[in-house]
Amino acid sequence: MDVNKYGQQLFSEGFVKNPYPYYAQLREEEPVYKTRFPDGQQGWLVTGYTEAVEALKEPRFIKDFSKLYGGSMDGMSVFTQNMLFSDPPDHRRLRGLAQKAFTPRVIEGMKERIEEITDQLLDDMEQKEEINLIDDFAFPLPIIVICEILGVPSEDRDKFRIWSNSLIEGSSGEPGVSIYQHMNDFIRYLGEWFIETRREPKDDLISKLIAAEEAGDRLTEKELYGIVTLLIIAGHETTVNLIGNSFLNLLKHPEQKELLRRNPELIEGAIEESLRFDGPVEFSTSRWASESCQFAGKEIMRGELVVVALNAANRDPDKFQKPEVLDISREKSPHLAFGTGIHHCLGAPLARLEGKIAISKLMERFPNLRLRIPESELEWRSGMIVRGVKEIPVTEKE
Repeated sequence: MDVNKYGQQLFSEGFVKNPYPYYAQLREEEPVYKTRFPDGQQGWLVTGYTEAVEALKEPRFIKDFSKLYGGSMDGMSVFTQNMLFSDPPDHRRLRGLAQKAFTPRVIEGMKERIEEITDQLLDDMEQKEEINLIDDFAFPLPIIVICEILGVPSEDRDKFRIWSNSLIEGSSGEPGVSIYQHMNDFIRYLGEWFIETRREPKDDLISKLIAAEEAGDRLTEKELYGIVTLLIIAGHETTVNLIGNSFLNLLKHPEQKELLRRNPELIEGAIEESLRFDGPVEFSTSRWASESCQFAGKEIMRGELVVVALNAANRDPDKFQKPEVLDISREKSPHLAFGTGIHHCLGAPLARLEGKIAISKLMERFPNLRLRIPESELEWRSGMIVRGVKEIPVTEKE
């Protein structure tokens, strides 16, 4: 197969800004397509909804790269010893440890605190001449929340933003020197933090995870690093872009923004529709074929990479009526924004709750916000994981 059939279109600057025309062509012509990814790897890109669900649930597509080739792909295995990069039975054990922080009862108990944080951020925004919704609102809310869950000092949240951005944007190609430096800084920070927590444990998730690790065979040192990394980075990145994309979608579709303003009870539908329409996670994390097999009419060889384009699947006209239309009154849809199967996003209930509170209160306090710059000047983040803009400059002035 010609892996360059679509030339330089895939993953180009134009693709990053608006991938949906490319996805529509791929779904129509080859919903499972062999291509070359930005990091140079060849693999299969899945864009059709039916094929995406099958790929996400296919047990022959495994997450643990070391089972095929040994070691980790980039030498930074400390970041990958978690449930996102593991297969059963390890996956069940690791997910079970982290799951305790995300039960429905725990999430519901956090609602009041999330509202307090949101109100404080909105109070601060009222004092600003110029507002950037990412820096002033969408980023700090989820990072404060996840820091409080884990027991991280909130004053360190800006460090996490640097480290997180570095790791996320490094997914688009070969990691540079600065990325490895940020990784090392992050590892060093975690190591010091773990030492302090062992000395003085508290009633937070990290203390509980360390207690499990010290109990014996339940959690290794690398697994401890891996789970904490996943919770800090993935745990807030998804929500930053969920909040940012949701409000940006409303700004780009003023009739839907007005509909929500007049009918605030539609907030749940607004969040779900934004997740479907332009979700915060562009692609699934990598899977590899554990054996050669037929999949959706393609011969996938052992060891080949498989990546699901979640946002492409969420606009498949075979699954969704008028998928290119943002409709916050749409009936709840089976979108794949948080994945499906055993790797369905652990933090999805928390992300949804934060998104609903954030957008509802933002609409109440700032009903007339609009972009300060032309939509075409918004800069989209690079990388093969998240989808979101770097800044959303807004104003209420005419």
